[in-house]
Amino acid sequence: MIMKQLKLSNQERDRLIRIKSKTGIKNWNVICRWALCVSLADSSVPYGPEIPSDSNVEMSWQTFGGEYSDLYEAVFLERCRRDQIENTPEAIQHYFRLHLNRGINFLASKNGPKDIFGVLNLIHMED
Repeated sequence: MIMKQLKLSNQERDRLIRIKSKTGIKNWNVICRWALCVSLADSSVPYGPEIPSDSNVEMSWQTFGGEYSDLYEAVFLERCRRDQIENTPEAIQHYFRLHLNRGINFLASKNGPKDIFGVLNLIHMED
């Protein structure tokens, strides 16, 4: 498992609240899964400093990934391999947080989806 517990920043929590209100997606873990997938679909490598874990939003890896947690992990680790991320738990966890943060930022942005249909249309972005 990539990490035992995932704890978000206050900024990410605020953005999840905004995404939740405009899409109607009820569970933060589901929004986080979308955010991860959106970021992984972007071929650029996210960079940045350590993202704080200063909110009260916390979930286990199992809650994040649900019944497909092994699949999320496999896809993410393949992305790490392609992007030549150092194969250490610290580097992989940092890279995961960068992807999750980038995806949350996109989903909450003005250019992000405006409603649940916009989220679903993300599936067809590459068509």
